[in-house]
Amino acid sequence: MKLYPYITNARQRWLRKPFASRRDHAWLINPDSLTARLQKRYAQFAVQTQSMRLAIAMPDEIGLLKLKPKQLATVREVTLMGNQQAVVFAHSVIPRRALRGRWHRLARLGNQPLGALLFANPQVKRTPLRYKKLSRQHRLYQKAVAHLQHAPTHLWARRSVFYLNCASISLATILVTEVFLPQLYE
Repeated sequence: MKLYPYITNARQRWLRKPFASRRDHAWLINPDSLTARLQKRYAQFAVQTQSMRLAIAMPDEIGLLKLKPKQLATVREVTLMGNQQAVVFAHSVIPRRALRGRWHRLARLGNQPLGALLFANPQVKRTPLRYKKLSRQHRLYQKAVAHLQHAPTHLWARRSVFYLNCASISLATILVTEVFLPQLYE
């Protein structure tokens, strides 16, 4: 019997390769720091924190982070702004155990980009990216479009787990999901 049977549910499945349009595909598959790419593209780049709170992770996040089903984690949601427009919605799940030791500063990021901190540390490694075409029913879609004037029929998202190479993968992990908003492609 699987510990997390819902992970294999087709509605929860994340893809190894996106079947996105050329416009979306280039942004989705690039494994480099999204923060750095956005800072290069936009003269004005900013992070707006929407929330940072203790919460239960979504069902398909629990298994990736080796959390217990009702275990609380720090959930941080931000909007990445390019020239004063929302271009990416980011959702990060940080197990409480990861906020100890070397990553204790993550609890006080404020409006600083998480990506800049993760990619600046050579000991931080990243699992392969996974992709999902989010429909209007998906919770991340709903949060991502909350401040948009016009909501598209779907949004593409990608996610991966970051971990400290020198630590046990189960002790120091962070799941980062990035939802790409239509303004990014304009």
